[in-house]
Amino acid sequence: MRNSEIAQLLGTIASLLELKGENRFKQIAYADAARQIENWPIPVEDLWKDGRLRKIPGVGEGIAKKIAEYLETERCGFLEELKEEIPLELLELEKVPGVGPKLALMLYQELGICSISALEESVRGGQLRSLPRLGQKSEQNILRGIETLYKQSGRIPLGVAMPVAEGIVAQLRNTCALQEIQVCGSLRRWKETIGDLDLLVSAMDAEPVMKAFITMPEVAQILGVGPTKSTILTSSRLQIDLRVVPPDSWGAALQYFTGSQAHNVHLRELAIRQRMKLNEYGLFSMEDNQKLAGETEEGIYQTLGLEWVPPELREDQGEVEAAQKKCLPRLVELKDIRGDLHTHTEWSDGRDSLAEIARAAERMGYQYLVISDHAQALGVANGLTWERFLQQRSELRSLEFGSGFQVLWGVEANILNEGRLDFPLDSFVTFDLVLAGIHSGLSQTRIQITQRVARALSSGRVDILAHPTGRLIGKRNPFEIEIGEVMATARSVGAALEINTSPERLDLKDIDARTARDKFGLKLALGTDAHSTKSLETMRYGVALARRAWLEPRDVLNTFTLRELCDWIVRRRAQNNPLISR
Repeated sequence: MRNSEIAQLLGTIASLLELKGENRFKQIAYADAARQIENWPIPVEDLWKDGRLRKIPGVGEGIAKKIAEYLETERCGFLEELKEEIPLELLELEKVPGVGPKLALMLYQELGICSISALEESVRGGQLRSLPRLGQKSEQNILRGIETLYKQSGRIPLGVAMPVAEGIVAQLRNTCALQEIQVCGSLRRWKETIGDLDLLVSAMDAEPVMKAFITMPEVAQILGVGPTKSTILTSSRLQIDLRVVPPDSWGAALQYFTGSQAHNVHLRELAIRQRMKLNEYGLFSMEDNQKLAGETEEGIYQTLGLEWVPPELREDQGEVEAAQKKCLPRLVELKDIRGDLHTHTEWSDGRDSLAEIARAAERMGYQYLVISDHAQALGVANGLTWERFLQQRSELRSLEFGSGFQVLWGVEANILNEGRLDFPLDSFVTFDLVLAGIHSGLSQTRIQITQRVARALSSGRVDILAHPTGRLIGKRNPFEIEIGEVMATARSVGAALEINTSPERLDLKDIDARTARDKFGLKLALGTDAHSTKSLETMRYGVALARRAWLEPRDVLNTFTLRELCDWIVRRRAQNNPLISR
């Protein structure tokens, strides 16, 4: 495991040296060492402990010292120095066909471009023409390169793949005889992006299922047809594999094709220790090959001495051990959610009126909804001045809803340079709920952004930190931030961190959300960031992310009743009275 980690470290150094224009032999030395370590059969940490790092071809004294430093301290001073000079995001620019190291560096130095999304925006705005030897033809080539890169990435956002999969599942249910059908693979585990789409069907006769599958209107190309497996390509270039299995192997196949690979390997090792063998056909005794389980997933896990593991947890991150001890968490579910804590209306950059989005939330059975339009500093999103916020509050108070539903008046403030917020601090106590996030200055250094966020939280005015790392999946990398320091600051003032449920963001990512709960004891707040009534439905993606983070209902603010939520806000703000008074 550490071999890949060290190889990635050295590979990053090699790439940054190339961008910096360093001696080519130096670049090659780091790249070669990375390749050697990636494929070296002995764990690199064992060689380090034995003082034998230089036994690896290509690892000289200098590189060995850097490996030792990283294994001992979890950091590499040389890499940190390079990152101060060259942003890591420039490595993404190099992936665009037609953008080499020299051009990537020039784009950064002359125009401050350090992400593919910023490059695309600058090209479309004609800004590249101001640079030497770049004109309209260069811009067209770069745009084609960006489009090619997006197509070649091979990963499809969860929010795109899931509706497609659900539509195909519904279509197959209605057009052919089958007993069971289920999405498998990374989509069933609700990963933020997927590669190919895997569908599994249980049926006695596979032929009509295959015929219905390859004749669907979505099919652009048939890549393969067989008695138990067929593969098609949709018009949107999504590859879909369909497998048909007999009912007595349904559970085993469902478990096997859901994955992850690491989880499956762990289960197979566990089976071997119990003199059993596990595959996609079932769980068998090694003694006489008798089939012990396979019809249901639950039967597979139970026969192995485990609790059934929810698909979202199957990443070999402790779930097998927890299942052995029968202490898996009771994961949060969509039915536990009582409200949405982050929405926008036409008052700022939303599509629908305050009344429309509120009534849509009421129809969803929520107890409450937070309206959190942008504050004035975000001009591009029609941010509200203080006067307009007061007008909005008047409109909100004029609306009537059922006795079981309430709209809370909130704001999404902007964390400005040096951690200031849009309005004087005393203004924010007027709102029912205050969210704040970074929307500008995304290219600042890790230290600058971390300090900005910490100062904003330390003001005591921010109840929830919105989209904490600023990422847009496949479009914009997270900004540089020391998320552990931010979590520590949030803990000191009792603030929550958001899990932004928009499939474009899913920010925090699952590993960070789990850290926020486990290490810092923070509450997480699910917010759709909805800009229309339709977007309220993306709450399910945030719930799935929360489940991947092992979160239980008590860890998520949205599971609180309206009274519990209001009490939490009051307690949090009372805790920060000493800070507020300053």
